[in-house]
Amino acid sequence: MAPRVVLSEEEEQKDRDDRDLLQEMERKFRSLETRRGTLVEEIRRLSSEQKSLYDRRQAPQQEVERIYDDHGSLGKKLMELRTAREKARRHLDAAVVALRELRLTIPPTERVRPDQLKREIADLEHKQQTSALPLEEENALVDRIRERTRELKTAESRTAVVAKHEAERKEAETRIRACRAEVDRLGAEFAQAKADRDAMMASIRTKLESAGSLVAEMRAKGKARAELMEKADGLSREMATLDQEARRIYGESRARREEAQRTLRAYTRPRGRTNDEVVSNLADAQLQELLKRGKITLGG
Repeated sequence: MAPRVVLSEEEEQKDRDDRDLLQEMERKFRSLETRRGTLVEEIRRLSSEQKSLYDRRQAPQQEVERIYDDHGSLGKKLMELRTAREKARRHLDAAVVALRELRLTIPPTERVRPDQLKREIADLEHKQQTSALPLEEENALVDRIRERTRELKTAESRTAVVAKHEAERKEAETRIRACRAEVDRLGAEFAQAKADRDAMMASIRTKLESAGSLVAEMRAKGKARAELMEKADGLSREMATLDQEARRIYGESRARREEAQRTLRAYTRPRGRTNDEVVSNLADAQLQELLKRGKITLGG
């Protein structure tokens, strides 16, 4: 059995103090490790929540992109409708002008239809036959009948021309109605497309606000995660410092014992192990176990 290492009283006291210090450092290390583990779990939770927020943000973001495409298509359609509406308005204006010019080319006598003239002549003749009129008035009435009769003959002789003018007039009026209907249709379609585009813009704004709130929440969690990471790194540095200090203390204690063993072997012969040596070696084993962990770094 090897001889027991004998240390000086001062060295024995130093050894005991070192063991007490190492045990205290072990407790502190474990406490720091627990605190860091809690921080790591919180960091992982925040990372998971950030990922969830990111995934939630994708749907409204993609919807916004789709609506933007539709919004752009509607903008193009509005430009086309505006151009078509202006063209239709020009056609309407031209149709109105054409009708006015047509009316100016038709003599006033052609504007009176033969059946109207016949009714007026019949009314005048009936008045002449049934009324006792002064000579002057009767002569004027006769002149009126004669004038209307001449107009009737002229109108009847120009029936084809009058019919043509009437057809042209009706055609011009029909064209005006068609142009006005086209203007109204394009105007209504333009108004509906503009309302749809405005609704899309409101929807985009709402979805962007929703996505923005998610981004703000992601940033807040990112900031909280960064702060926790900084605290966890601080704990890791503190644990590393404890690890280095424990290694130094253990190294000094081991050096003292090795020096004492060398001295003892130089002056004594080998002998069996004593209970004190067993206790001392057990303490060495406990100190060694403390350092087997090595430096622990933050993960996750």
